[in-house]
Amino acid sequence: MACFLTLDQGTTSSRALVFDADGSVLALAQHEFTQHFPAPGHVEHDALEIVETQLRAAEEAHAQAGAPEILGVGITNQRETVVVFDRRTGEPIHRALVWQDRRTEEWLAARREHADSVRALTGLPMDPYFSAAKIAWILDHVDGARDAAARGELAAGTIDAWLVYKLTDGQVFATEPSNASRTSLFDIHRGEWSDELCELFGVPRAMLPDVRDSAADFGTVVGKGWPIRAVLGDQQSALFGHAATAPGDSKCTYGTGAFWLTNAGTNASDPAHGLLSTVAWSLGGERTYAVEGSVMVAGALVQWLRDGLGIVETAGEIEALARSVDDSGGVVIVPAFAGLGTPHWDADARGLIVGLTRGTERAHLARAALEALALQVHDVLEAVGVSGARPKALHVDGGATANTLLLQMQATISGLPVVRPANLETTALGVARMAMVGAGACRTPADLPVLPPPSLRVEPGRGIGDRTGLCARWASAVERSKGWASLG
Repeated sequence: MACFLTLDQGTTSSRALVFDADGSVLALAQHEFTQHFPAPGHVEHDALEIVETQLRAAEEAHAQAGAPEILGVGITNQRETVVVFDRRTGEPIHRALVWQDRRTEEWLAARREHADSVRALTGLPMDPYFSAAKIAWILDHVDGARDAAARGELAAGTIDAWLVYKLTDGQVFATEPSNASRTSLFDIHRGEWSDELCELFGVPRAMLPDVRDSAADFGTVVGKGWPIRAVLGDQQSALFGHAATAPGDSKCTYGTGAFWLTNAGTNASDPAHGLLSTVAWSLGGERTYAVEGSVMVAGALVQWLRDGLGIVETAGEIEALARSVDDSGGVVIVPAFAGLGTPHWDADARGLIVGLTRGTERAHLARAALEALALQVHDVLEAVGVSGARPKALHVDGGATANTLLLQMQATISGLPVVRPANLETTALGVARMAMVGAGACRTPADLPVLPPPSLRVEPGRGIGDRTGLCARWASAVERSKGWASLG
């Protein structure tokens, strides 16, 4: 039986899933890896540990599935995290700088006069979230790096390109437009790296990978014989996993962050109100675009409550704990650990908890955390509504959507039905379906297997008490979080 293997390289773990030709999951393996926080606002990963955990997960999932023939591998990944490495040795010259890392705030602030031209070419604001300034920081802070880059000795790539390079033993160094469009170095209208942007950010164009279609030949995993036939950034992969291939189709993924995307068709738009324009995927040389709203911290807030505060032992306990109280007791959490994204784009915002009293218990914090997830997504949907593209229903995926209290809160706060798919592994499924196209098992997306009907639909109407008061407290708390890092 021929199958498809997805390498789902996320912010906190490397996962691998084997799918059959109908898109059913046959096996799954997962390994967490170390999060490094060397200074406030700094977030790093060991790029070699990412490769090791990803390959180990792939081998385990393949074995669990009975070692079937792999017709195509699809890679989906955390998008803006970047690795700079030595082309000769394949060794990173610094830990990977993660999309959550904020160390480039001042560097970007000194170049704010270029913000309009950067947005015109890339669809993105000038924010530490994106990759270009991270590459520049590494070149400026590793001894000899700039000179080595000028000599052509260094390469820089997002995690997809890094994995392709390592898994093919350096035979292929390539990315595709959904990932390239998150670097601030890619002209989304021309579909190529921009010399103007490379000069602005101080990144030699020769460092960057080839750009191929999202469904294409990315080489073969050395020692396994598995052909890599698709690559997609994780949020675009989730959009494809929802079969959102028509303009106006949308989804929201609740992962480490939360990301709303809508298919914008074959013409890049210029959305307002803090929304981004990005490439969804490229097939047959034709790019499909998306409009995106980005929330920096979603599931990472629950992880912090578990690992940082110890109020739960597992993330799965959060729902029962939150249900044990009727409301948050007036507590509001703004999880601006990595600044604020859509619609605010305030890199200097920082997290806060307000409304604490002597009566506050851990259950109130748990409930306030779920409310924060829903309220952040609601802010994105409000921005979408102002732009005139508010959906009739919110199609969701991601690990946090197993939490039905969160879904009820989201439906009631946003006034929209929330629809959960039968397969919560939508991100992994998306690039598996793209690999079906890349491997020739399906000629076009229209030929892909039909998805099963949704598993759950939650209607608005209950679960949060005083909606007006909750939204007012949230808005006030968000304003208090803004600019905090700039206070010194």
